[in-house]
Amino acid sequence: MVVPRAWVLYKADVVMRDSDICPMARTVTPTHSKKARRREPIRMAFVLVPQFPMLAFASAIEPLRAANRLAEETLFEWTLATVDGKPVCASNGIEIAAQQSLETLSRPDMVVVCAGLEPLQFGRKHAIHHQLRRIGRHGAKVGAISSGAFILADAGLLTDRRATVHWEYAELFRTRFPQVRLTRALYVVDRDVFTCSGGTAALDMMSYFIGQEFGASLAHTVAEQFIHPRIRGTEEAQRAEIPDRYAIGSARLAKAIELMESALDAPLPLREIAKQVGVSTRQIERLFVDELQIAPTAFYRQRRLERARTLLRETLQPVREVALESGFGSTAHLSRVYKKAFGCTPTEERARRAGRFKK
Repeated sequence: MVVPRAWVLYKADVVMRDSDICPMARTVTPTHSKKARRREPIRMAFVLVPQFPMLAFASAIEPLRAANRLAEETLFEWTLATVDGKPVCASNGIEIAAQQSLETLSRPDMVVVCAGLEPLQFGRKHAIHHQLRRIGRHGAKVGAISSGAFILADAGLLTDRRATVHWEYAELFRTRFPQVRLTRALYVVDRDVFTCSGGTAALDMMSYFIGQEFGASLAHTVAEQFIHPRIRGTEEAQRAEIPDRYAIGSARLAKAIELMESALDAPLPLREIAKQVGVSTRQIERLFVDELQIAPTAFYRQRRLERARTLLRETLQPVREVALESGFGSTAHLSRVYKKAFGCTPTEERARRAGRFKK
């Protein structure tokens, strides 16, 4: 068990400038000028939710530690909280001890909700939503990493705002929260609320915040400590482009795949895909076979099955809803094709998953 101290403090000293992060790395120039120093450190609180992603959490907290060490002054201090103050397990099974409960959290400057698997575990009305609204009303910036965006949205903190979420949960999020302007960005800062897609994007987001508060020079020096030579901006995509992802050269085939992936819940007829791509149905079939060695209908079915497996493994949605959101129409249809593809039924898949995390 990891038992961190309460507010963790490190000394630091840094030049503070109102500059944006730029692609050119610069050298940190320490200064002991009182005018250049912040009066108080930025107080951060990380709210850890069961099954939170360890990589994303580490990518968010480690830049703060590095910023303090490199600048030789306490720029940031932080605490770890959970809903009830008890330890929680990350998705890799490592248990982390909390220093306090969310209810006892007192006026931090920024709160970051770290969540991963089971994005719907708290439902729509839970104490965590009330506490996050309370903290937001007291002036804190409230944000989330990965599926933590679901928690913020259920708390009403993302209504009519731009936000992002890990690409694996994007369709589920869009269906559940149509009032949120979902993007494919690595991270989004919309006034006093921010969201991050997860993984190493948390390093980019925290580098952005460091740059905003203390200048681009320190931000880039921090990033380089983690062998991260370029801080990615919000406009960059979470996933590789389709041609790179599937190792294909045809722009028409890439367009066809894009159409399929954007309509997993309501599969498009092949003739409609061909029409939108601007080729015949036969040409679409030839493109798939020549470059991917698979028929387009089989490829489309594979993508939908992968979507169903993700929902079964990482959400608590009923199997019927999973069937609908993956374009199979009924539980019976999904069960039949799922067992043929993966050797078990959706119900058995869900039971296996429950067994893995029941500890």
